[in-house]
Amino acid sequence: MLLLREEHEVIGLREDDFEEVVRDEWMPALANCDDARFLYYGHLAHGSGLAYRVITYTLFRDGAAWGHLVDRVHFGDLKNLAEKLDSLRYDVHSKQLLPLPWSKVQQIEIEEVPTEPAEHELSVFMEDTIWPFDGKLEEYIRRAGEQYATEYNKNFTETPQLLNIEASYRTAYGSHQRREIVLWQKVLRPEGLLHLITAEMPKEFKQPGRWMLDALSLRDQWQSRLLRTASWSPRY
Repeated sequence: MLLLREEHEVIGLREDDFEEVVRDEWMPALANCDDARFLYYGHLAHGSGLAYRVITYTLFRDGAAWGHLVDRVHFGDLKNLAEKLDSLRYDVHSKQLLPLPWSKVQQIEIEEVPTEPAEHELSVFMEDTIWPFDGKLEEYIRRAGEQYATEYNKNFTETPQLLNIEASYRTAYGSHQRREIVLWQKVLRPEGLLHLITAEMPKEFKQPGRWMLDALSLRDQWQSRLLRTASWSPRY
């Protein structure tokens, strides 16, 4: 399994047009071949980052499937459609992702991903992008699986859980910045985000043995994005 994450800088006046083309044309056209599927369409929530940013995820069966898409976009049936999308955005930035060994998601079956839009409730995801220190990438991956993932779940034995870490990824070699990790976390209680904004981190979370402190030896920079999936996004 290989994922393509794209961040689209959409022209503000063409926001709805861009979404319609992706939903009604790009998603079904992508599914004309059995090695790729459109997976997520997420709006960067207002107030949480730059305006008119859209994050999409595309699923590939393997690396060869990504190469097949490249041929389709540059020389084949998706060429004109890709140009149409380009006319509705200023730019697009992409990277390829692979699941970490401890990610809950290791494989998504292409046959199980819808190829036609269907209305459903909206969901919010927190997408964390983390940059481990130079030379600390592999150690960060190992210790995050051993400590962060288990510690996070233990913290919510008596209180409602705010996030569910659905998947964790690293950038594929040669496709983007090497030392980068992406956590894909569904927000289970959106109202709980208010506490993160208005309250300080409790001191007990900053003690030795807790990930908030221990991880500072491995990284101290990350970025959180709040993404609201479209009502037709295949996965939500």
